[in-house]
Amino acid sequence: MKRLLLIMPLILTLGACGNEKKTNAAEAEIVLQKEAGNSAKRFVPPVVVPDNGESADDISSEESASDAAKPMAGNTSTASNTDKKIIKEGVIRFETGNVADTRKEILASLKKMGGYVDNDSETTDGDENRKEYTLDIRIPAANFDGFVSNVSATAVKIDSRSIRATDVTTQYIDNKTRLDNKKLLEARYLDLLKKATKISDLLEIENKLTEIRSDIESTQSQLNYLNKQVAYSSLSITFYTKQAEQVASGNGFVYKLQKALGNGVGTIESILFGIIALWPLWLAVVIVYWLIRRWAKRNTLKE
Repeated sequence: MKRLLLIMPLILTLGACGNEKKTNAAEAEIVLQKEAGNSAKRFVPPVVVPDNGESADDISSEESASDAAKPMAGNTSTASNTDKKIIKEGVIRFETGNVADTRKEILASLKKMGGYVDNDSETTDGDENRKEYTLDIRIPAANFDGFVSNVSATAVKIDSRSIRATDVTTQYIDNKTRLDNKKLLEARYLDLLKKATKISDLLEIENKLTEIRSDIESTQSQLNYLNKQVAYSSLSITFYTKQAEQVASGNGFVYKLQKALGNGVGTIESILFGIIALWPLWLAVVIVYWLIRRWAKRNTLKE
């Protein structure tokens, strides 16, 4: 009996140790699960609360405003799909056998190819026995090379010819992207205008819209100008002749006589108007002459 009483405490002690080990193992498993859960949560980005007192709504509104200024995703595709923008300009000067016929041929070819004349001038120099025409024309870019060939074919001798091609593709894409961004920003401010309730907000938005629309008009004007320059190439054509029969009798006697008479009339007019311009001097001379004559008469009467 004494042995049984001695063994029972030992058995209870061993049982308690086993339960404690199971409890410790269970607690260790729970701790590991908690640590695993905490380590998984670390990959979730935290919500940052600004320290300067701004609310999340303020941050989101600022991000929206900054997004409005960012290029649209479609602008990249627009830039890649934009054809090359080339401005062609040229100057040609040549001698021809008959300036009147050459002018008719050039104007007929220009009309056929869809161009038009910006400036048309004629000069006749009898002293140098030269008659000259200058045509400043605009022609569709697709027909520019063909038209230059037609003009060159009418020449007896080409003195000079210069053709310049300017690539404005980058400038065009920049302006187009800027215009698209400004229009997107305008649309977002219009949405804000619908939601605004304070008068101060309304006034501020209206001022912004006015500024944005002014930029849109300016950028659109630049695009329109580039489109016109690209669509219609320009060419300055100067052609002349030295054949005496085509010059207005510049070497004839009648022409020289008319020119001499005209120069004489001009000289007389210059002298006459010069005399008239000196009227204060002539008036002073008359007054001095009258005073001297009067003084002379008084002396004669005293004698």
